[in-house]
Amino acid sequence: MDTATIASIVGAATPLVYAVVGETISEKAGVVNLSLEGSIMLSAMTGFVAAYYTHSVWVGFLAAIAVGALMAAIIAFASIELSLNQIAVGFVLTLLGIKLSSFLGNSFVGRQGEAVPHMAIPGLERIPFIGPVFFDQNLAVYGSYVVLILAYLFMYRTRRGLELQAVGERPEAAYARGIHVNGMRYLYAIVGGGLAGAAGAAFSLDVILGWREGLTSNFGWIALAIVIFGGWNPLRAAVGAYLFGALRVGASQLQPVFPSLSQVLGLFPFVLMILLLVLVYLPKFRTLGDRHGLVRRFLAGDPPGALGTSFRRE
Repeated sequence: MDTATIASIVGAATPLVYAVVGETISEKAGVVNLSLEGSIMLSAMTGFVAAYYTHSVWVGFLAAIAVGALMAAIIAFASIELSLNQIAVGFVLTLLGIKLSSFLGNSFVGRQGEAVPHMAIPGLERIPFIGPVFFDQNLAVYGSYVVLILAYLFMYRTRRGLELQAVGERPEAAYARGIHVNGMRYLYAIVGGGLAGAAGAAFSLDVILGWREGLTSNFGWIALAIVIFGGWNPLRAAVGAYLFGALRVGASQLQPVFPSLSQVLGLFPFVLMILLLVLVYLPKFRTLGDRHGLVRRFLAGDPPGALGTSFRRE
């Protein structure tokens, strides 16, 4: 596999990196954003339209982030203030986002819009292998590196990150220690939703240029699966995103070789990712992970203890 192919994998996985990091942050705080499929699709449409009218990818990304953050805020409000089931609300918002993107974006199908410009990092792109793969990309890709590293350091190397995990694991204990549980859930749900919005913009303004109905179909669901596959750890989830990107690039390269299987090959990455998710949860693999710490690092972890629940002060 040459450097150009690996670089294309990194680029193809960029939207999923934004999405899985955002969803990991949200779920670590105890909020399941099941609207990810509709949120990413609506954000992709919004980002494309905003960039189309303003001729600015920056405005497109900001508009997409705002849409993703709004969808997540609705889920947080429904859970915190109305004590509604997060899964049910998220599923309804998924359907709403898909239908809205189709209806509002219908007149923009086939139009040529803006694209994130290529921007190699001077000096770094000359590093053998690493340079062409990671530093001869564009700002959307570089932004995913920054988001991933900052999320990991914040979550596991700062006090606020420990408070975030406490809110998702033991909200009662966190509240007893003076942490504003519901306020933090609002904050991190919105941050996670904003990153899902950035994922949508990365699709329509970088990876799959333009807009058409169903542009990001199934990527929201696969992002939710990758979060579980990554054990609610942003680095491991990002590995899952890059693995899925490799599967997609591999499937696209095989299509000319097996033209009769072109439709099946397009579905192959989704099927294999789900099979891998099932595999890491098999009892035999879980037992193997308990016996060997190194293996455990690569197996899915346990979800946050209070994931999907509402918190009420006594």
